[in-house]
Amino acid sequence: MQEKFIVSVDMGGTKILASVLNSKKGIIARQKKPTDIDSGTKVYVKDIAELVHKVVKTSKLDEKNIVAVCLGVPGSVNPQTGVIGIAPNLGIKNYKMKAELEKLIPYPVLLENDVNLGALGIKNYGVGKDATNMLAVFVGTGIGGGVVIDKKMYRGFNFVAGEIGHMLVQKNGPKCGCGKKGCFEALASRTAIVNNIINDVKKLKKKSVLSDLIKSNERIKSGALRNAIDKKDKVVTIRITEACEVIGDVLASVCNLMNFDMIVLGGGVIEALGDFMLPIIKQQFNNQVFTAAAKGVKIVPSKLADDAAIYGGLALAEEFLDIKV
Repeated sequence: MQEKFIVSVDMGGTKILASVLNSKKGIIARQKKPTDIDSGTKVYVKDIAELVHKVVKTSKLDEKNIVAVCLGVPGSVNPQTGVIGIAPNLGIKNYKMKAELEKLIPYPVLLENDVNLGALGIKNYGVGKDATNMLAVFVGTGIGGGVVIDKKMYRGFNFVAGEIGHMLVQKNGPKCGCGKKGCFEALASRTAIVNNIINDVKKLKKKSVLSDLIKSNERIKSGALRNAIDKKDKVVTIRITEACEVIGDVLASVCNLMNFDMIVLGGGVIEALGDFMLPIIKQQFNNQVFTAAAKGVKIVPSKLADDAAIYGGLALAEEFLDIKV
């Protein structure tokens, strides 16, 4: 009997990453290429198809070993029809991705929101294996969430459940990328943290180890924030602590509503700064949560990092194709 594998594709704004994997051997091959969104959607789909062919060839598997190609989309997706509603960073809107990609590759195509895929990966192959009702929150450039109820992904009636980053936290607060004011991610994402630090350095003339990066307009990534924390930078410490308190408050409110048994935190900021952030988040969570709702709740970091969504493709193939890989 032939061993079965899937190809998981991360449709990133800067790169497309394709991996061949199954649940027994894990990831056996990876390939990536820069994202070209300026040439239009047809070129982008062709690029995905070429990358799929390339990664399958790299894996040295036969086409018959591949049972599905699973796409993680940074945007709204109907996984039942395979239509992308909108993926702003990719310039894609109301596009029949499944149908178009299946014209170019000999495998069934499945689509899911990338954050939901990450939650599925954590639930089935990571720290969430034993959870029944789980919330996964990814803190990075923005803040995304995935909700698992009774061990199944909860997508909502029109497939946009889990948008925790756009919960209102501060009336008339900072403007969010979505256009509204005071959203969770406008207050606690890496973008929000960095914007506050830049304001402190430029307008308030505060000193920071990040001052040179800010003056040269270089992008401040999670690693730079980690370095600043290690050096006990006051400006960065205060701003990250404020973000942690906001995260703790929001998690407490959501837990009061949903009574999750596990909350998993992931994303680039948590991966880089988890040991500093998690104790503050947990303390603020305990300060705000309804005591009965908090009983037995585990707040833990994800250990799958960027591979969470890759492994989520395995769960998607089982859910939609009834194929255990």
